[in-house]
Amino acid sequence: MAKKIKTLIKLTIPAGAATPAPPVGPALGQHGLPIMEFVKAFNDKTADQKGTVIPVVITVYEDRTFSFITKKPPVAEMIKKAIGKEKGSQKPGKETGGTLTKSQAEEIAKAKMEDLNTTDVAQATKIVEGTARSMGIEVK
Repeated sequence: MAKKIKTLIKLTIPAGAATPAPPVGPALGQHGLPIMEFVKAFNDKTADQKGTVIPVVITVYEDRTFSFITKKPPVAEMIKKAIGKEKGSQKPGKETGGTLTKSQAEEIAKAKMEDLNTTDVAQATKIVEGTARSMGIEVK
């Protein structure tokens, strides 16, 4: 018999660096989950991606057990890595925060494809370029 799902918790945590501190502790604690068990499992699974922020979806079951899946880093994080900057422009639309080439945008689109709402590379590239623009980053 399948376990009954109690709730889903969505968090964004730095890879290999989850701690029992907020947001992790309170989110899991309120459902009576073993916090350290999750922290250890998450850190083991994401240790190879240190320095990247990873979205995670935790499925909480009624018997107080859990499972989780990690997703690809947000597009904005991938763009910042590609242009080698910590953040986009302070004033998108007025100041440029850097430049992303079409080929970089396409690479990010291919890497992120499974989380985007399309199977078309050109369309996925447009999504990435749109995110870059909203961060004040030029696409050339």
